[in-house]
Amino acid sequence: MAGPGPDLMRTILYTVNTILQQEKYKAALAVVKGFRNGVVYGAKIRAPHALVMTFLFRSGSLKDKLRAILKATYTHSRNLACFVFIYKGLQALQQKIQGKSLQSHTFLAACVGGWLVFGDNNNINSQINMYLLSRILFALSRLAVEKGLIPAPKQDPFPLFATLVWGIVLWLFEYYPHTLQPSLQSSMNYLYHDSNVWHDISDFLVYNKPRTASPK
Repeated sequence: MAGPGPDLMRTILYTVNTILQQEKYKAALAVVKGFRNGVVYGAKIRAPHALVMTFLFRSGSLKDKLRAILKATYTHSRNLACFVFIYKGLQALQQKIQGKSLQSHTFLAACVGGWLVFGDNNNINSQINMYLLSRILFALSRLAVEKGLIPAPKQDPFPLFATLVWGIVLWLFEYYPHTLQPSLQSSMNYLYHDSNVWHDISDFLVYNKPRTASPK
Protein backbone atom coordinates (compact mmCIF):
# COMPACT_ATOMS: atom_id res chain seq x y z
CA MET A 1 0.00 0.00 0.00
CA ALA A 2 1.42 3.38 -1.03
CA GLY A 3 2.23 5.88 1.68
CA PRO A 4 0.79 9.41 1.94
CA GLY A 5 3.90 10.99 0.38
CA PRO A 6 2.65 11.82 -3.16
CA ASP A 7 -0.76 12.97 -1.92
CA LEU A 8 0.84 15.19 0.70
CA MET A 9 3.13 16.77 -1.90
CA ARG A 10 0.20 17.45 -4.21
CA THR A 11 -1.70 19.07 -1.36
CA ILE A 12 1.27 21.26 -0.43
CA LEU A 13 1.83 22.33 -4.03
CA TYR A 14 -1.86 23.12 -4.47
CA THR A 15 -1.88 25.20 -1.26
CA VAL A 16 1.27 27.09 -2.24
CA ASN A 17 -0.01 27.80 -5.77
CA THR A 18 -3.32 29.00 -4.34
CA ILE A 19 -1.53 31.44 -2.04
CA LEU A 20 0.68 32.68 -4.88
CA GLN A 21 -2.41 33.57 -6.92
CA GLN A 22 -4.07 35.65 -4.20
CA GLU A 23 -3.87 39.39 -4.80
CA LYS A 24 -3.66 40.30 -1.10
CA TYR A 25 -0.28 38.59 -0.82
CA LYS A 26 1.14 39.99 -4.07
CA ALA A 27 3.22 42.82 -2.58
CA ALA A 28 4.85 40.59 0.05
CA LEU A 29 5.46 37.79 -2.45
CA ALA A 30 6.99 40.26 -4.92
CA VAL A 31 9.53 41.19 -2.24
CA VAL A 32 10.40 37.52 -1.70
CA LYS A 33 10.76 36.84 -5.42
CA GLY A 34 12.84 40.00 -5.75
CA PHE A 35 15.23 38.58 -3.17
CA ARG A 36 15.36 35.29 -5.12
CA ASN A 37 16.06 37.08 -8.41
CA GLY A 38 18.77 39.15 -6.74
CA VAL A 39 20.53 35.98 -5.58
CA VAL A 40 20.37 34.37 -9.03
CA TYR A 41 21.29 37.47 -11.03
CA GLY A 42 24.15 38.40 -8.72
CA ALA A 43 25.63 34.92 -9.05
CA LYS A 44 25.25 34.91 -12.85
CA ILE A 45 26.94 38.30 -13.19
CA ARG A 46 29.75 37.92 -10.65
CA ALA A 47 30.84 34.30 -11.07
CA PRO A 48 32.14 34.60 -14.68
CA HIS A 49 33.75 37.98 -13.97
CA ALA A 50 35.44 36.73 -10.80
CA LEU A 51 36.61 33.58 -12.58
CA VAL A 52 38.32 35.53 -15.37
CA MET A 53 39.82 38.26 -13.19
CA THR A 54 41.06 35.82 -10.55
CA PHE A 55 42.83 33.49 -12.96
CA LEU A 56 44.25 36.39 -14.98
CA PHE A 57 45.59 38.58 -12.19
CA ARG A 58 45.50 36.81 -8.83
CA SER A 59 48.43 34.77 -7.56
CA GLY A 60 48.17 31.86 -5.16
CA SER A 61 47.08 28.26 -5.13
CA LEU A 62 44.07 26.89 -6.97
CA LYS A 63 42.28 26.56 -3.64
CA ASP A 64 42.91 30.23 -2.84
CA LYS A 65 41.63 31.27 -6.26
CA LEU A 66 38.47 29.19 -5.99
CA ARG A 67 37.85 30.58 -2.51
CA ALA A 68 38.21 34.13 -3.85
CA ILE A 69 35.77 33.40 -6.69
CA LEU A 70 33.18 31.95 -4.31
CA LYS A 71 33.58 34.83 -1.86
CA ALA A 72 33.14 37.47 -4.58
CA THR A 73 30.13 35.65 -6.04
CA TYR A 74 28.52 35.25 -2.62
CA THR A 75 29.06 38.91 -1.70
CA HIS A 76 27.65 40.23 -4.98
CA SER A 77 24.68 37.85 -4.88
CA ARG A 78 23.90 38.56 -1.21
CA ASN A 79 24.17 42.33 -1.58
CA LEU A 80 21.98 42.48 -4.65
CA ALA A 81 19.36 40.21 -3.06
CA CYS A 82 19.30 42.28 0.14
CA PHE A 83 19.01 45.52 -1.81
CA VAL A 84 16.07 44.25 -3.88
CA PHE A 85 14.38 43.00 -0.70
CA ILE A 86 14.77 46.36 1.07
CA TYR A 87 13.88 48.43 -1.99
CA LYS A 88 10.70 46.54 -2.90
CA GLY A 89 9.68 46.25 0.74
CA LEU A 90 9.99 50.00 1.35
CA GLN A 91 8.19 50.76 -1.90
CA ALA A 92 5.28 48.56 -0.90
CA LEU A 93 5.20 50.06 2.60
CA GLN A 94 5.12 53.65 1.33
CA GLN A 95 2.43 52.83 -1.20
CA LYS A 96 0.30 51.17 1.49
CA ILE A 97 0.68 54.16 3.84
CA GLN A 98 -0.11 56.82 1.21
CA GLY A 99 -2.55 54.79 -0.84
CA LYS A 100 -0.78 55.42 -4.13
CA SER A 101 2.59 55.06 -5.83
CA LEU A 102 4.80 58.17 -6.18
CA GLN A 103 8.13 58.76 -7.87
CA SER A 104 9.53 59.87 -4.50
CA HIS A 105 8.82 56.38 -3.13
CA THR A 106 11.24 54.88 -5.65
CA PHE A 107 13.96 57.40 -4.87
CA LEU A 108 13.67 57.14 -1.09
CA ALA A 109 13.45 53.33 -1.05
CA ALA A 110 16.52 53.04 -3.29
CA CYS A 111 18.45 55.59 -1.22
CA VAL A 112 17.83 53.63 1.97
CA GLY A 113 18.74 50.35 0.29
CA GLY A 114 21.87 51.85 -1.24
CA TRP A 115 23.00 53.23 2.11
CA LEU A 116 22.34 50.01 4.02
CA VAL A 117 23.69 47.54 1.44
CA PHE A 118 26.03 49.30 -0.97
CA GLY A 119 27.38 51.93 1.41
CA ASP A 120 30.09 49.58 2.68
CA ASN A 121 33.29 50.55 0.85
CA ASN A 122 34.61 47.27 -0.55
CA ASN A 123 35.75 46.09 -3.98
CA ILE A 124 32.42 44.53 -4.98
CA ASN A 125 30.32 47.54 -3.98
CA SER A 126 32.82 49.91 -5.55
CA GLN A 127 32.56 48.13 -8.90
CA ILE A 128 28.77 48.04 -8.81
CA ASN A 129 28.43 51.71 -7.82
CA MET A 130 30.86 52.88 -10.49
CA TYR A 131 29.09 50.75 -13.10
CA LEU A 132 25.80 52.43 -12.18
CA LEU A 133 27.37 55.89 -12.12
CA SER A 134 28.44 55.65 -15.76
CA ARG A 135 24.95 54.50 -16.74
CA ILE A 136 23.08 57.22 -14.87
CA LEU A 137 25.30 59.96 -16.32
CA PHE A 138 24.30 58.79 -19.80
CA ALA A 139 20.65 58.49 -18.76
CA LEU A 140 20.53 61.92 -17.10
CA SER A 141 22.08 63.51 -20.19
CA ARG A 142 19.40 61.95 -22.39
CA LEU A 143 16.66 62.94 -19.92
CA ALA A 144 17.91 66.54 -19.85
CA VAL A 145 17.60 66.69 -23.65
CA GLU A 146 14.12 65.10 -23.56
CA LYS A 147 12.94 67.62 -20.97
CA GLY A 148 14.39 70.55 -22.91
CA LEU A 149 16.86 71.47 -20.17
CA ILE A 150 19.75 71.34 -22.62
CA PRO A 151 19.63 71.54 -26.43
CA ALA A 152 19.97 68.37 -28.45
CA PRO A 153 23.51 68.10 -29.88
CA LYS A 154 23.77 68.78 -33.59
CA GLN A 155 26.40 66.05 -33.95
CA ASP A 156 26.90 62.74 -32.21
CA PRO A 157 28.82 63.60 -28.99
CA PHE A 158 30.06 60.04 -28.52
CA PRO A 159 33.45 60.53 -30.30
CA LEU A 160 34.25 63.46 -27.99
CA PHE A 161 33.12 61.42 -24.99
CA ALA A 162 35.40 58.51 -25.97
CA THR A 163 38.30 60.90 -26.56
CA LEU A 164 38.05 62.44 -23.11
CA VAL A 165 37.42 59.13 -21.29
CA TRP A 166 40.49 57.42 -22.72
CA GLY A 167 42.69 60.48 -22.47
CA ILE A 168 41.85 61.03 -18.81
CA VAL A 169 42.02 57.40 -17.70
CA LEU A 170 45.46 56.81 -19.28
CA TRP A 171 46.78 60.06 -17.83
CA LEU A 172 45.58 58.98 -14.40
CA PHE A 173 47.04 55.51 -14.86
CA GLU A 174 50.47 56.74 -15.91
CA TYR A 175 50.88 59.50 -13.33
CA TYR A 176 48.34 58.90 -10.51
CA PRO A 177 47.60 55.14 -10.61
CA HIS A 178 46.74 55.00 -6.91
CA THR A 179 43.54 56.93 -7.66
CA LEU A 180 42.16 54.13 -9.84
CA GLN A 181 40.39 51.02 -8.66
CA PRO A 182 42.75 48.02 -8.10
CA SER A 183 41.11 45.83 -10.77
CA LEU A 184 41.47 48.63 -13.34
CA GLN A 185 45.10 49.11 -12.32
CA SER A 186 45.73 45.38 -12.82
CA SER A 187 44.13 45.41 -16.25
CA MET A 188 46.09 48.44 -17.37
CA ASN A 189 49.35 47.12 -15.96
CA TYR A 190 48.84 43.97 -18.02
CA LEU A 191 48.10 45.93 -21.19
CA TYR A 192 50.47 48.87 -21.03
CA HIS A 193 53.34 48.09 -18.64
CA ASP A 194 53.83 44.32 -18.84
CA SER A 195 53.99 44.65 -22.62
CA ASN A 196 57.21 46.64 -22.23
CA VAL A 197 59.11 43.70 -20.71
CA TRP A 198 60.29 40.40 -22.22
CA HIS A 199 63.36 38.19 -22.18
CA ASP A 200 62.88 35.70 -24.98
CA ILE A 201 60.25 34.28 -27.29
CA SER A 202 58.49 32.46 -24.43
CA ASP A 203 57.50 35.59 -22.52
CA PHE A 204 57.15 37.64 -25.71
CA LEU A 205 54.42 35.54 -27.31
CA VAL A 206 53.47 32.61 -25.08
CA TYR A 207 53.54 33.98 -21.51
CA ASN A 208 53.16 37.46 -20.14
CA LYS A 209 56.04 36.96 -17.70
CA PRO A 210 58.80 34.30 -17.57
CA ARG A 211 57.78 31.17 -15.77
CA THR A 212 59.66 30.60 -12.55
CA ALA A 213 61.51 27.34 -12.25
CA SER A 214 59.92 24.74 -10.00
CA PRO A 215 61.86 24.16 -6.75
CA LYS A 216 63.79 20.92 -6.72
